[in-house]
Amino acid sequence: MTGIVFHATERRDAVVEFYRDRLTATVRLEQPDCTILEFDGFLFGFCEREETDDCGVLTFVYPDRERVDSARDRLGDSVVKEPRENETYDIYQCFARDPEGRTVECQAFLDGDVDIE
Repeated sequence: MTGIVFHATERRDAVVEFYRDRLTATVRLEQPDCTILEFDGFLFGFCEREETDDCGVLTFVYPDRERVDSARDRLGDSVVKEPRENETYDIYQCFARDPEGRTVECQAFLDGDVDIE
């Protein structure tokens, strides 16, 4: 079973480019006013609308700290919180903002027994 999370956007081209170039997402489907992207099985889309939907968090899960650090490097000046350990959830994470202000989280579970695939 799979699903897609859609977000309204006023800047579809810039937002799609951000997720493609900085987080290595791939375009799965182009529609007249929507683009569906995929990152390691996570499907998310952006549809051109009159108002931006910037609530929620798009979380990208990586297998280890090194890949979170690599994502941080690609995110560059969009990073708002540098990578750190979060002891509450036993994760390593950093946060960024996409071109329309959505929160983007890159994380890795530190407990090797956690399997969310």
